[in-house]
Amino acid sequence: MIEFLASIAEISVLLFGALLLVAQLAALEIGIRLGLSRPPAAGQSETVGVVVGGMLGLLAFVLALTLTFANTRYAERRQGTLIEANAIGTAWLRAKAIGAPRSEEIARLIETYNGIRKDFILAENGSGTVATIIDRTNAMQSEIWGQLSGLVREQPGPISASLMAALNDMFDAATSERFAFETSLPRQILLLLLAMTLLSMGCLGYQQGLKEKQSRVLLVLLSVMWTIVIVDILDLSAPRLGNLRTNAAIYDWTASSFQSGLTVPPIPGSP
Repeated sequence: MIEFLASIAEISVLLFGALLLVAQLAALEIGIRLGLSRPPAAGQSETVGVVVGGMLGLLAFVLALTLTFANTRYAERRQGTLIEANAIGTAWLRAKAIGAPRSEEIARLIETYNGIRKDFILAENGSGTVATIIDRTNAMQSEIWGQLSGLVREQPGPISASLMAALNDMFDAATSERFAFETSLPRQILLLLLAMTLLSMGCLGYQQGLKEKQSRVLLVLLSVMWTIVIVDILDLSAPRLGNLRTNAAIYDWTASSFQSGLTVPPIPGSP
């Protein structure tokens, strides 16, 4: 069941949440029926209550840790887009400022490169598009660097070195962003979280069965709350699943700055 839920999460987060809720309710019902089938014993209910309280507390602690992990990964991806877009804009400005034929070609290639990087952010999981975009990124980087190599040979100096540093920062930002998108919630942690959730709900149902006083509405509400938290954790940690995606609008802002162009005003006081 746990392996099945983990694989479903890679297809649809909402479907994963629905199946997780059903699995929790099933574990809860099994626990209640096992508790009802056991003959009552003095002090047993209190002992089980202590154990269940500890399990729920541990589950809450693990949920907090994984939520922090997922939020950190989400923030890293957002920060990565900002750094990369700024690096692209800086490289474009330096290329346009040189004004040589090769630097103008570099600036044109950077404009295309910016669109490719936006496509990388918006690519869907498992569509095969990501690998294609990575190949296009590598090819574009090689082409840009080839033009830069020619420019450095033609115009060696601090200006060309400045453009080289900007392009290197732009390429490094793309690598960092790719690494951030490859880093998600480890499968082992997800499976541990699912196992603890189902086991805790089953033991909680067992405790309620021993007491013969089942608050089913409250137990269902608790299951729904656990499900929402786990789905949010998965959504935050997975870069290409669910609704909490990395915003790629900053690449549009960078592209709009390309459209404004770069004009060189005349020297003040010149005729």
